[in-house]
Amino acid sequence: MAGKAKLPMGIEDFGEMRTGGYYYIDKTGLIRTLLENFGKVNLFTRPRRFGKTLNMSMLKYFFEIGSDGTLFHGLEIAKERELCRDYMGKFPVISLSLKEVEGECFDAAKGVLRSVIGDEAARFQFLAQSQQLSEIERRQYRALVELNEKGEYAMSDELLSKSILMLSRFLQKHYGQRVVVLVDEYDVPLDKGYGAGYYGSMVNLVRGLFGRALKTNNSLLFAALTGCLRISRESIFTGFNNFNVYTVKDVRYNEYFGFTDREVRELLENYGFMGQYEAVREWYDGYRFGNLGIYCPWDVIRYCDDLRDGNATQPQNYWVNTSSNDIIRRFIGKADRAAKDEMEILVAGGTIKKRIRQELTYRDMDSQVAYLWSILFTTGYLTQRGRDDGGLTELAIPNKEIRWIFTEQIQEWFAAETRKDVPKLRRFCKAFLENDVAAIEDGFASYLRKTISIRDTSARKEMKENFFHGILLGLLGNMEGWRVCSNAESGEGYSDISVEIEEEETGIVIELKYAENGDLDAGCQKALDQIRDRNYQEALIEDGMKTIYRYGIACYKKRCRVVSG
Repeated sequence: MAGKAKLPMGIEDFGEMRTGGYYYIDKTGLIRTLLENFGKVNLFTRPRRFGKTLNMSMLKYFFEIGSDGTLFHGLEIAKERELCRDYMGKFPVISLSLKEVEGECFDAAKGVLRSVIGDEAARFQFLAQSQQLSEIERRQYRALVELNEKGEYAMSDELLSKSILMLSRFLQKHYGQRVVVLVDEYDVPLDKGYGAGYYGSMVNLVRGLFGRALKTNNSLLFAALTGCLRISRESIFTGFNNFNVYTVKDVRYNEYFGFTDREVRELLENYGFMGQYEAVREWYDGYRFGNLGIYCPWDVIRYCDDLRDGNATQPQNYWVNTSSNDIIRRFIGKADRAAKDEMEILVAGGTIKKRIRQELTYRDMDSQVAYLWSILFTTGYLTQRGRDDGGLTELAIPNKEIRWIFTEQIQEWFAAETRKDVPKLRRFCKAFLENDVAAIEDGFASYLRKTISIRDTSARKEMKENFFHGILLGLLGNMEGWRVCSNAESGEGYSDISVEIEEEETGIVIELKYAENGDLDAGCQKALDQIRDRNYQEALIEDGMKTIYRYGIACYKKRCRVVSG
């Protein structure tokens, strides 16, 4: 594949993207749409890893005075000659990313925010000598970039809250042009503050900062903000007028965040990977923004990169490693029986209908389960199907990748719950060692009744088997001194679960089947036949196990059958 453009792995700077020889999917139509539908303050909410930061960088390179217009040659926006003439390279730009604004306490996070704003102010050192500013204004600017003895920005809390407003006024006065303000990941400080226990203090700080900079600022041309959640106006954007919010439900701007099917096809064709199209579609498509199907760009690019390097042939789960999935664990922990039943339907590939509240606060995460459905939708763990019906949104898990995340988090939650009753867990595990089939069957059925399973809807048989496999593996793995292996090579294949208890010189082989037609007896017999036909006990015998127990287990919804042979 020599001569092909480099894949933009983690590239979030538009200038680097365009000059570094990277493959770029043209999203510059966002600029035209933004100018044609002008709003003073524009908020774009999308899940993480959908290209928000790169788009904000693109806006900066387009509008900022002194920018290189050749970066846009050959792109869609270049066809709009009048817009380029009137807007390209004509305005001062304040560009801030709040994605790193966090800390163990409020003061630490506030220090990071000072650093972010101070570094941006320091880009405009010419203001310290600008003859368009008064001496008082020049001193005020120097206060924004002044360092203390530790080399940290020394601006006071009051100065911090007015910093963006002041900087925009100074830039307008110097250039004679109003200012564009760009704020990427505006809600991260609130998310981190919520997790660390200083949410209220951070809300007050951010409200004051944005209120001054975006609501009462005559030097502002327009502002664009991005984030994952649409924070309620009551908490942040109180009293804002001319405030446009574009969420995943809106048609406008739907094609500019994430990849469309056409764009994915072109990308795969460019690198010779069209043979993997169906796999890419099953794993990374499925999001619906407005009325348009969208792929997660981070996943598509990561998978193509692994294909080029030979690191993977099958799709991998990349999204799970980009951030914490605490929201799912929080949901499962708070869900009542009805919510868990609905979760089963979703994990199995079905849909449910819920009233979605798009204006949220982070405190809503600790309140009603109804709000958690909204947060799962807003953050990309669920997506919409069809049209809203009487104010209800039809929700689904978008693709295989997110379904895998749900399944993993369900199993982790279940494992944590089972560890709370250690005597029951030990009795269950010892039943395998004592060849007590009835106790195994009763114990496993008891655990299945308490967890979320995979129902008989559109989920494939192998996925259902993998789910119950994971549940049983987690239960047996809690026994001290037991060597538990999953899909270990043995005989003429790979056994589902094998266990060695060296102290007892005993080995256990388990094969699980999902009885889609509910015939548990037939499923058990098929599992036992597979153990014998493929000689799964061979590895255990070679390791010195003198007693071998073979178990065929069949599951159907929340029922199970166990046979020993």
